[in-house]
Amino acid sequence: MPTHCLPRPRPKIIVLNDTEIREALSEWVATLMNAIRVGLERIPPELSADISDRGIVLTGGGALLKDLDRRIREETGLPISIADDPLCCVVLGTGKMLDDFRLLRKLSIDSMAA
Repeated sequence: MPTHCLPRPRPKIIVLNDTEIREALSEWVATLMNAIRVGLERIPPELSADISDRGIVLTGGGALLKDLDRRIREETGLPISIADDPLCCVVLGTGKMLDDFRLLRKLSIDSMAA
């Protein structure tokens, strides 16, 4: 049968509720929480004090997940905030790093030494 004779697939609309989405993301959230705990255990004391004072700022699309900030706050005891424009701030920050080549080079060298 020629392909032009096949019926065209129509987009399907699927409605999901909060519970279904939460269940689908539960493994990812558990992995994220573990990564946060491990990261907090490994950071130097001076950075740990800074994070305790200022907290963690969530960026990117994950920052928009309902109640993720609350869950991180409850599990870490740290102040958690969401960036003003979480979808754009990662790109804007990357652009700033590329504008400051010396800082980018220093961070690259520091990360290789660690």
